[in-house]
Amino acid sequence: MSSHLESPPIDGLSRLVSATLNSGCFCTSLDEAALGHALESELGSPGLSALVREWCPYLFSAQPVFISTDHMARMAQVVGAVESVVALPAFRRAVLADAPPVAHYDAGGAKGVFYGYDFHIDGDSVGLIEINTNAGGAMLNAVLARAQSACCPEMESMIPPLASTRALEQGIVDMFQNEWQRCGRNRPLRSIAIVDESPEQQYLYPEFLLFQQLFRRNGLEAVIAAPSELTLRDGVLWHRNAAIDLVYNRHTDFMLTSPANATLRTAFLDGAVVLTPHPQAHVLYADKRNLALLTDPGRLDALGVTPEIKAILLAGIPHTEIVDPAQADRLWNERRRLFFKPTAGYGSRATYRGDKVTKRVWQDILADDYVAQAIVAPGERVIGHRDSPQILKFDVRVYVYDGAVQWVAARLYQGQTTNFRTPGGGFAPVYSVANESDSVDAHMIQLGNSDLSNEHIG
Repeated sequence: MSSHLESPPIDGLSRLVSATLNSGCFCTSLDEAALGHALESELGSPGLSALVREWCPYLFSAQPVFISTDHMARMAQVVGAVESVVALPAFRRAVLADAPPVAHYDAGGAKGVFYGYDFHIDGDSVGLIEINTNAGGAMLNAVLARAQSACCPEMESMIPPLASTRALEQGIVDMFQNEWQRCGRNRPLRSIAIVDESPEQQYLYPEFLLFQQLFRRNGLEAVIAAPSELTLRDGVLWHRNAAIDLVYNRHTDFMLTSPANATLRTAFLDGAVVLTPHPQAHVLYADKRNLALLTDPGRLDALGVTPEIKAILLAGIPHTEIVDPAQADRLWNERRRLFFKPTAGYGSRATYRGDKVTKRVWQDILADDYVAQAIVAPGERVIGHRDSPQILKFDVRVYVYDGAVQWVAARLYQGQTTNFRTPGGGFAPVYSVANESDSVDAHMIQLGNSDLSNEHIG
C-alpha cells in the first residue's frame, strides 16, 4: 500500500471495540430453527434445509463479525473510487484493448448483477483484494439475516430488522427488472434462467433454488439450467418449452468460449436474451490486471484520475503488479510479502501465498498470466466457546449494483483462502460498531476488561 497517500484515519475507539468483540464475544446470533424455517417456508422449499446440511454444512457461521462504521465507510469510499475510474472512457479503452471480441459487445445497457468487492481488514488498513462479477451468496445472506436473534440486550440494536432484509430481497428482484429495462425491452420481464455448468453439482446449488423461489414469488418464471440445455429458435432462447427472457449467468466461462456455451453466446450477441453478468463486465471489473492499473500512480494520472480518487485507490487497494518473467528474481526475493493470483481466476483457484510457493509452482506462475499483490492480512474472529476458542480468518464481501452498496457480509475460514470447508466458518452477518462521534456504547467499552470470559456480551 502507499505510504504517502492515506485515507482519513480510522476512529481508534470504534476499531478497538470491534477488534475486542471479534476476539472476545462468544454470542451465537444464528437461530437454527429460524434458519430452517427460512429455508423451508419463507424463502426456500421443502427439503432445502436438509440439502444445505448435507451438501454444504459449513455455509453459515453461528457467530457474527464486528466492523467499525469507519471501516464500512472506507470500503464504500473505495467502491465509489473504483466505479468512478471504470466509468472513464480512457480506462475502458485501456482494459478493452486486448480483450476478446465478445467483451466489446456492450450488452445493450445491462450493468451486471452482484458485483462482489472483497476486502481484508487489518487494523487501520482496508484492502480491496479483488472484484468478482458473479459473486455468490447474496440470497444466502438474505436467509442468514432472517435467522438472526439477539442473545443479550447489547446485540438487539445490531441485528438488522426484518424490513431491511425484505428490502434486500425486493432490491434483488428490482435489480433484474432494471437489467431488463436498461436493455430497452418494452414489455415486462417474464422469465429468468439461472445458468451454470452442471448446476445440481455446484456447491452453491441451494442458492440457485433460493433465487428460483424468489423470482417465482414475484411472478417470474424461473428455471435452473446448464448452458447445454438451451436452444435458440426463431430469435428466441428456449429451455425446453419455456422461452427465456433473461439469463442470470453463474457460469465461470466468463467469455463464453466453451462449446457448451455456444448457444448462449450466439443468443447474447444476437440480442435474443439479456445476459447478466456479461463478458464486458468481467473484463472491466474482475480481470485482476485491472488492480495493477488501479495501483499505478503514473497510469492513473494518464487516465485523468483526480488526485482525490487516486489517493483513495492507492490507500485502499494493495499494490498489484503483473508478473513479468523479466522481474522474476526480484519477485521471488519479495515473495513472502506477496500473494500470486491468476489474472482471470475465480474462487481462489490456483492462488498462492508467496511464502508457500515452491520452485516448481514458481515456474508455473512465470509461464502463466499472474499478478502479484501485496499481502493485506485478513481479519480474525474468535469463535466457539470461551473454554475452547477457535481463531478463524475473515474477509468482507460488499455486494454492489450500479455503483450502490446492496449488502455487506463476512466469510469465516481457515487456510489461505475462503473455502466453506471450515467447521464453524461460512457466511457471517456483519454488525457495525459506531465511531467515537456516534457515542460507542459504554458497556461495549467495558469489554476491554477481564469480563470477556462471559459467554455473551452482557
